[in-house]
Amino acid sequence: MKRLPVIAITSGEPAGIGPDICLVLATQRPPCRAVILGDRKLLAARAARLGLALRLRAFEPAQAPAADELEVLHLPVAAPVVAGTLDPANSAYVLALLRRAVSGCSNGTFDAMVTAPVHKGVINDAGVPFTGHTEYLAALTSTPRVVMMLAGGGLRVALATTHLALVDVAGAITRESREATLRILHRALRQRFGLAEPRILVAGLNPHGGEGGHLGREEIEVISPVLDQLRQVGMRLDGPFPADTLFTPQVLARGDCVLAMYHDQGLPVLKYASFGKGVNVTLGLPIVRTSVDHGTALELAGSGRADPGSLIAAIEMAVEMVRAS
Repeated sequence: MKRLPVIAITSGEPAGIGPDICLVLATQRPPCRAVILGDRKLLAARAARLGLALRLRAFEPAQAPAADELEVLHLPVAAPVVAGTLDPANSAYVLALLRRAVSGCSNGTFDAMVTAPVHKGVINDAGVPFTGHTEYLAALTSTPRVVMMLAGGGLRVALATTHLALVDVAGAITRESREATLRILHRALRQRFGLAEPRILVAGLNPHGGEGGHLGREEIEVISPVLDQLRQVGMRLDGPFPADTLFTPQVLARGDCVLAMYHDQGLPVLKYASFGKGVNVTLGLPIVRTSVDHGTALELAGSGRADPGSLIAAIEMAVEMVRAS
């Protein structure tokens, strides 16, 4: 029997639904040894509020839990938590969860990490510049470039740029950055997803693919030359496609993954196809990291109505990536 992968699951913003969906894992039996990183008292209180009868046990690497136990690696909150009410005082706690998960993945304690949602605004309110998990984990692991990809609904959509204002996107579309992104994406699809010859469909930046340069020249001057260059080294790349015709069944059937040029070009389609079951993956890191595809849903915290589907899908994908690596 193969050893069960040990997966660190950060419980995220304590006032949101992160603790709720993590606790549901006690009844879901994921295909791994799931270790919840969070405040044990907070988790116990939230379980009581949700009417969940479960046993929380301190994580001990050398001793697997019993079937009715949920393992917790305890990190304390800084201030009392009220479900649904953000408190900047706990922002350092949220970031500490991420740092502990990364250190555990780096030293072999964990095989992968899965993240429940955080609230970017309250972290910034605490005086910590924070644009998202993707960028923060890249900095923690000293990774110069990573690629954000979401998967679900039969689709994989990676992003050439992530959390940028729309006015800044065109300036970020350079030959160097497109080549680096495509190399990371190609390598990850082979190493983490077991695709020997991944087929990548690449979107253009402008409406109608730039209309031959009349609506923008990025396709002509940046994207197409990079695709031609990388095809010469054996990559299977198709495009650039106008985004409004790329996301059609007959075109999508020709690829294993789409590379969109910016956040809201690719993700609305992916989330329409899979919201609540989608998975966010950070490619290019030296560790495996997946995440839910939704936010903190403060209005649902402690209500018992939070859907754990995306977390379960993220855990399953992390296990698949560990197995393929």
